[in-house]
Amino acid sequence: MKRIKKALSLWGRIIFVIFILLLTFSFAMFQGGFVSWFIFYMALPFVLYSLLLVFYPLQDIELNRQIHTTQIRRGQKYSATVHFKRKLSFPLLYTVLTEKTNSIALRKRNPSDNRSMFMPGFRKTHTWHYEIEDMPRGEHVLEGIELEIADFFGWTKKTKMFPLKQTILVYPKTHDIPYRALESSYDQGAMAAPHTLVKDTTMATGIRDYQPGDRVSWIHWKSFARTQTLRTKEFEDRQAEDLFLLDDRKPSEKFELQVELVASLLQSIVRGNSSVAYLSVGNSIDSFPVIHSESHLQRVMYHLTKVLPDLDRPADEVVSRDLQQIRASTVIYVTAKLTVEMVDAIRRNVKNLNTCMCLVVTNNGEKFGKADEAARQFAVSKGFIVKLVAPENFASVFTEVSRK
Repeated sequence: MKRIKKALSLWGRIIFVIFILLLTFSFAMFQGGFVSWFIFYMALPFVLYSLLLVFYPLQDIELNRQIHTTQIRRGQKYSATVHFKRKLSFPLLYTVLTEKTNSIALRKRNPSDNRSMFMPGFRKTHTWHYEIEDMPRGEHVLEGIELEIADFFGWTKKTKMFPLKQTILVYPKTHDIPYRALESSYDQGAMAAPHTLVKDTTMATGIRDYQPGDRVSWIHWKSFARTQTLRTKEFEDRQAEDLFLLDDRKPSEKFELQVELVASLLQSIVRGNSSVAYLSVGNSIDSFPVIHSESHLQRVMYHLTKVLPDLDRPADEVVSRDLQQIRASTVIYVTAKLTVEMVDAIRRNVKNLNTCMCLVVTNNGEKFGKADEAARQFAVSKGFIVKLVAPENFASVFTEVSRK
């Protein structure tokens, strides 16, 4: 259907140009005189060029795109270069290149950001370099480049789509957050343990001097037989997977800040040589049971690149069953809107819960409203830690808690 409309439009323009030629010629023939023939000869070059442009093959033109920034962070700059090349030296006038994309966020930008008009003339090559400032987070697919050529007055126009499909990944912006393990409560009191470690007793990495409290099974008896000195085997330490990160995807004007905080927390935990499980709650529930390496982190970052605020029901209704599967003793809950129902759902369903920190994302200088304050007081009464977190204090999420 589109091809038919395109063909009809082109033939309509051809008929219009021929009509102008016949009209000016008829006027000169019947009117006579210098003025009428002058008008005909003035119109003749424009009409002939329009007719020749109809038969100029767009297949002669080659376009290719070179992206300089395939993976960037939200708010950073995207840049690319488009190379225009052809074989014939037919003079081209108004030539427009337009970057076509299926990304709604990019289409809302200033049209001049992804469009260029130039006049090649007899030149066979042209280079168009363009940049887009402040890129939005997401997976943006560039479908191709549309080429449009036209004559002096727009009587004849021809377009062609060059399918140059490429994907731009704009990752969430991350902040440097120094990681410290949350406080753990024991019968003897409260203490902040830098790591929760377990010993892998299947792999000895060395021996050291015996210390009171070492297990008898750890003693290196061969060394004792030679030196008559008690020595203890050293084993490889493994980080216990005892931390769980949970967030909801409620629609909110602060959703981008929430994604940034989650990405920053995960990056901080992994690069702090710890492991974490992550659950993202929306219309679909996305679970990442173990995140303890850079490869695991990259998979989660890809999820955070594409994630949308699509939770259209109360979070506690969606996630109750999944909360029952949590075996971690420490839970970090990130949200833009804290509710009594969600706090109660975490308290009732997480069986081994020892510490829960609720991070409520907010703008700089914003405070709790009445409903938020009621939810905060309820959470605190159940032993939860509740913090308002704005971009200005992202870096102190763990350090301020550990000093309490």
